[in-house]
Amino acid sequence: MSRFPHDAPKKKVLKALESLGFHIIREKEHLSMERANTDGTKTPLTMPNHPTIKASTLRIICTQSGISREEFLKVYSRQ
Repeated sequence: MSRFPHDAPKKKVLKALESLGFHIIREKEHLSMERANTDGTKTPLTMPNHPTIKASTLRIICTQSGISREEFLKVYSRQ
Protein backbone atom coordinates (compact mmCIF):
# COMPACT_ATOMS: atom_id res chain seq x y z
CA MET A 1 0.00 0.00 0.00
CA SER A 2 1.37 3.40 -0.97
CA ARG A 3 1.99 6.07 1.62
CA PHE A 4 0.61 9.56 1.70
CA PRO A 5 3.18 12.18 0.69
CA HIS A 6 4.84 14.08 3.55
CA ASP A 7 4.46 17.85 3.30
CA ALA A 8 2.41 17.75 0.11
CA PRO A 9 2.08 21.12 -1.68
CA LYS A 10 -1.38 22.66 -1.12
CA LYS A 11 -1.82 23.45 -4.83
CA LYS A 12 -1.29 19.82 -5.81
CA VAL A 13 -3.67 18.57 -3.11
CA LEU A 14 -6.33 21.08 -4.22
CA LYS A 15 -6.00 20.00 -7.85
CA ALA A 16 -6.42 16.37 -6.82
CA LEU A 17 -9.50 17.15 -4.73
CA GLU A 18 -10.98 19.28 -7.52
CA SER A 19 -10.53 16.43 -9.98
CA LEU A 20 -12.44 14.25 -7.47
CA GLY A 21 -15.39 16.66 -7.72
CA PHE A 22 -14.77 19.12 -4.87
CA HIS A 23 -14.88 22.90 -5.29
CA ILE A 24 -13.82 25.68 -2.92
CA ILE A 25 -16.62 27.46 -1.07
CA ARG A 26 -14.61 29.61 1.33
CA GLU A 27 -10.90 30.34 1.83
CA LYS A 28 -9.68 31.90 5.09
CA GLU A 29 -7.71 30.17 7.87
CA HIS A 30 -9.20 26.93 6.58
CA LEU A 31 -10.44 25.91 3.16
CA SER A 32 -14.07 24.84 2.98
CA MET A 33 -14.86 22.60 0.04
CA GLU A 34 -17.94 20.74 -1.10
CA ARG A 35 -18.85 18.00 -3.57
CA ALA A 36 -22.31 17.43 -5.01
CA ASN A 37 -23.17 13.72 -5.05
CA THR A 38 -25.34 11.93 -7.60
CA ASP A 39 -28.10 11.30 -5.02
CA GLY A 40 -28.52 15.04 -4.40
CA THR A 41 -26.55 15.18 -1.15
CA LYS A 42 -23.39 17.20 -0.61
CA THR A 43 -20.11 16.09 0.97
CA PRO A 44 -18.37 18.84 2.98
CA LEU A 45 -14.61 19.00 3.46
CA THR A 46 -12.50 21.29 5.64
CA MET A 47 -8.71 21.49 5.50
CA PRO A 48 -6.09 23.89 6.84
CA ASN A 49 -4.94 26.70 4.56
CA HIS A 50 -1.22 25.94 4.92
CA PRO A 51 1.42 25.96 2.14
CA THR A 52 2.03 22.24 2.71
CA ILE A 53 -0.27 19.51 4.02
CA LYS A 54 1.08 16.75 6.30
CA ALA A 55 0.44 13.06 5.63
CA SER A 56 -1.63 12.68 8.81
CA THR A 57 -3.85 15.58 7.71
CA LEU A 58 -4.29 14.00 4.27
CA ARG A 59 -5.49 10.79 5.96
CA ILE A 60 -8.07 12.78 7.93
CA ILE A 61 -9.17 14.65 4.80
CA CYS A 62 -9.74 11.38 2.93
CA THR A 63 -11.62 9.84 5.86
CA GLN A 64 -13.77 12.95 6.30
CA SER A 65 -14.70 13.09 2.63
CA GLY A 66 -15.12 9.34 2.03
CA ILE A 67 -12.23 9.05 -0.45
CA SER A 68 -10.19 5.86 -0.39
CA ARG A 69 -6.43 6.10 0.00
CA GLU A 70 -5.83 4.42 -3.35
CA GLU A 71 -8.24 6.72 -5.17
CA PHE A 72 -6.64 9.87 -3.74
CA LEU A 73 -3.07 8.69 -4.40
CA LYS A 74 -3.92 7.73 -7.99
CA VAL A 75 -5.35 11.19 -8.71
CA TYR A 76 -2.60 12.97 -6.71
CA SER A 77 0.18 11.23 -8.66
CA ARG A 78 -1.30 12.49 -11.97
CA GLN A 79 -1.17 16.16 -10.89
